[in-house]
Order: sequence, then C-alpha cells, then structure tokens
Amino acid sequence: MTDREAVGGMAGTTVKDERRPGKGTDSQKPAWHRLAAAEALRRLEADPVRGLSGGEARRRLAAYGPNHLPEKAGTPLWAVFAGQFRDFMVLVLLGATAVSYFLGEVADAIAIAAIVFLNAALGSVQEFRAERSLAALKRLAAPRARVLRDGRAVEVPSSEVVPGDILLLSAGDRVAADVRLIEAVTLEADEAALTGESLPVAKAAGLADAAAGPADGAAASPADAAAGPVDAAAGGKASEALGDRRNMAYQGTVITRGHGRGVVVATGRETEVGGIAGLIQEAGDEATPLQRRLEQLGRILVAACVGVSAAVAAGGLLRGEEPYGMLLASVSLAVAAIPEGLPAVVTIVLALGVQRMLRRNAIIRRLPAVETLGCATVICSDKTEYSV
Repeated sequence: MTDREAVGGMAGTTVKDERRPGKGTDSQKPAWHRLAAAEALRRLEADPVRGLSGGEARRRLAAYGPNHLPEKAGTPLWAVFAGQFRDFMVLVLLGATAVSYFLGEVADAIAIAAIVFLNAALGSVQEFRAERSLAALKRLAAPRARVLRDGRAVEVPSSEVVPGDILLLSAGDRVAADVRLIEAVTLEADEAALTGESLPVAKAAGLADAAAGPADGAAASPADAAAGPVDAAAGGKASEALGDRRNMAYQGTVITRGHGRGVVVATGRETEVGGIAGLIQEAGDEATPLQRRLEQLGRILVAACVGVSAAVAAGGLLRGEEPYGMLLASVSLAVAAIPEGLPAVVTIVLALGVQRMLRRNAIIRRLPAVETLGCATVICSDKTEYSV
C-alpha cells in the first residue's frame, strides 16, 4: 500500500477512495507531529517555497470545503418565541387561561394570557438580541491569513485556507488552521483557548523526539536536522498530549512571539478546535437549577390546587350543595391559587441580570444561563506555577 493510499489521497489525484487529511477516527488520522517536515510536505503535495498555485488552491477548496467551524443554523424568531412556552409553569398558566374563559371569567383569562405572552415576548427579544450580538462578534473575529500562492505571500480570508497551503506566521497572528511547522524562529504561541495553558508555548520545527525517528519510515529532512528535536528547543519530550506537540500550531491559537511558517494539515471541522466545536453542537440543552425548581414548584402547586379543590367540592356535596355549583367553585379556587405573575417576575429578574452582565461586556445567549452562572461554587484555575 502506498503512502497516498494509506491517507486516502489528496485533491487533484485520481485515487477513487479520496479522503481528506486527518479525516476519520483518531486511529486513522496521520500523526503529523511525528512526521518529518519533508514527509508532511510530500504527503500533502505542498511546495515550501512556492506554496500552492491559484488553480490548485481552488480545486482543494472545492474538494474540502471552506475553512469554517461547524455551527448550528440560526434559530428563527418564531421558533425562539415558541420555545418560551415549554416551561411547565407557563403551560399551567395557559391551562388556567382556558379554564377561566370557559367559566365565563373573561377578564381573568385576558389578564393571565397577557402576562404569559408578555413574558414570552420579553424572553424572545432578549435571546434574539443576544444571537445578533454573537453573530456580529463572529464576523469581527473572522481572521485573515497570509499564505504562499504561486511563490508570493498573499493575504486571503481564513475560510479559503486549504490543506497543503504554506501558512506564514508572525507575532500577533491568529492561526487560521492546524499546521505542521516547517520553520520556527523564536516562535511562541498562546494555546490557552485549546489546552488551558496560561503561558505561551515555545515552538520548534523539528521532530518531537529525535530518538524515535520519523514516522512511517520517512527520512528526516535537512530542515528537520537544522531545526533540531523539539526536546532541545522547547524542553519537552515526545507525547501524544496536545499541549506537548511543539512542532504543531493549532487553529484559534495566537502567535505571541517570533515568526515561522507551516504546512496546513487540517481545516474546518477536521481541526482540533473543530472537533471540540462539533462536540458542543451535539450536546443537548439541559434544564438549569432554577428551571428544575420552578418545574418542581409548578407540579406541587398543581397537585395542591387539585387536592384542595377536590376537598372543597367533596365537602360541598356532603352538605347537599348543587354539584354544578360546587364544580365551578372548586375550579375557580384552583385557578385563583395559581401564581400568574411568577413566570413574569422570574423573567424580569433574569433580564435585569443579563443587562448587568452586558455592562460588564459579557453576552448571555439564554436568560436561564444567568442563574446558572450564579450557581457556580468551584472555579478550577490553571495548574501552571510560576514566580514573578
């Protein structure tokens, strides 16, 4: 089996079972950090001096897709509004509205319905504004990248970066894709967003472990020999841990010092941060502690109202009262016992909390998240120890 067959081939080849670089399970992904720079360039059919041609870059962009992180489609406003009625207390109030209307208490029914719909409108507007603010931040944060194309350094949108591109890195740049470094001059990167490490990490272009030798039988390149092993340059040993792969730079991290270049090995959802984004998208919504308590309170109130109403109706019937009259009395009592203003009060309090967080430059997407932040009892900080 050839190397190209092993990794599934690249864009522009005639291999039928074509696969993106790094596509598949973790066991199938090439260990780019354990490959010599020359071997990584060969597998990606990349030229470290001229980079990709414009035509080849377009072909790979069509084959692999834009360099975007996976994200869910935006929720329309009507769906946000409809989602406000999933709360158990709100459903109880809607039931009370219907009962009040059929009992002839039109004024009470209108009042309860107005409270419910104003509560839903307030929550919908807040969530819709938060979504728009987050979308605006994403547009502002979308970086551009400097790559080699046809032997010239050009700046392109990060969405157009493709596997095999030679990415140029310098201090202040946000890395646009996962790269195997082929040149690093006093290069350091802030990887806190990916690994949690608070201090910048020194980078080097050599193999992770000189003793281990290049993976898959590849010969070490002169560039690797000149760069030396990462052990010597960065003080680390070979490791599969993400934070110890000193000859790699990952999407979303920031170059804090030095300059260098690397060959792009993964883009979009195939990057390390793309994998994390995919897991986040798959995670379902969970009820917050406040929502669980409100639902529990709602069930207790419903049970208590039904019990008291049944007791009142039974007592009236034992006294010889008219059954229809006692039915109306007991149902009216149950509706009157339900706290119509509770959901509105909770929504207003949460909205005030969102506004306070906004003044501190924190955007809350969903109202219940404010209460969730308040429930935090333990904050885990970075393990790094250092002295000033």
